[in-house]
Amino acid sequence: MTAAVEARGPLAGFRAGPGLLPHDDEARALFAAAGDATRGGRGVRPHLVHAAYRACGGTDAVACGHLADAVELLHAAFVVHDDVIDADDVRRGRPNVAGTFAGRALAAGAQGDAVRGYGRAAAILAGDLALVAAARAFATVPAPEPVVAALGGLLEETVALSAVGELRDVRAALHVDHPTVADALAVAELKTAVYSFSLPLRAGALLAGAGPAVVAALDRVGRLAGVAFQLQDDLLGVFGDERVTGKSALGDLREGKVTALVAHARTTPAWPLVAPALGDPDLTPERARTARAALEACGSRAFVEDLAAQHLESAREVARAAGLTETVLDALLSLVADDPRCAA
Repeated sequence: MTAAVEARGPLAGFRAGPGLLPHDDEARALFAAAGDATRGGRGVRPHLVHAAYRACGGTDAVACGHLADAVELLHAAFVVHDDVIDADDVRRGRPNVAGTFAGRALAAGAQGDAVRGYGRAAAILAGDLALVAAARAFATVPAPEPVVAALGGLLEETVALSAVGELRDVRAALHVDHPTVADALAVAELKTAVYSFSLPLRAGALLAGAGPAVVAALDRVGRLAGVAFQLQDDLLGVFGDERVTGKSALGDLREGKVTALVAHARTTPAWPLVAPALGDPDLTPERARTARAALEACGSRAFVEDLAAQHLESAREVARAAGLTETVLDALLSLVADDPRCAA
């Protein structure tokens, strides 16, 4: 696995803050929290940028590092905003932006809903700061103007598709529709695969001057591998060992997430045993065990495991057919196959 993201270029500048309002406590706290949101990750997306860039013949380490920083800043923006959407106060084992500012409010003597509102507002604003920083970093990559323009188009496309995927995911939790497995896979592709896998691969290739066919192949490979990752992550959200994943094995069921696992179960006779657990905020470990047993007995777990394996194999086939180097293929697939926690 890759090491933590190295502080350099645009990322280092963002962590240092803009130097505005240096004597304003709120400004200092906001900029510090936004910078902290970029720390603690495992550098998966920068790793893929570098792997694709080198595989496509790129040799400018400074330009590639700048672009890798831009991709990581976009990730930070998405992570901060995603925590707001999910009403989470913790990320990577410590208070996130919302949790940090809720703590500031409590320390100042605030009470009630205003505390969470303050934390939520700070998180939205910090995410905005990271998003703007990412856009600026993309726009200032030291590369020929046509390449920078192509990267800007890629950024715009990625943000648009990810936004739609996020909204579809939230709508599914309303339980006013009955998403199919195909619907769940489409959400996984838009919400996870496009920005976590396809974006860094395509960006690295574009910077290296790769042709349209190679960039398109990397897009497809990234989407397939990203969906496989999300399928594995969905399984871990229900069946995973909390000591290993750091994620509650009750969380996805309590939140009512309509994943491919759930969508498949809806089509089986086991659904009456699964449905009561879905979206129940008071779900107990005992009732969760009943739901898990039903998901296994009806074949939903095995179905999703096979689906993830099929997506990985399809990614391999596309990569080899396009003549992509084993370096890129190994770098990408090892992230998914070896460590499903890698994209946190």
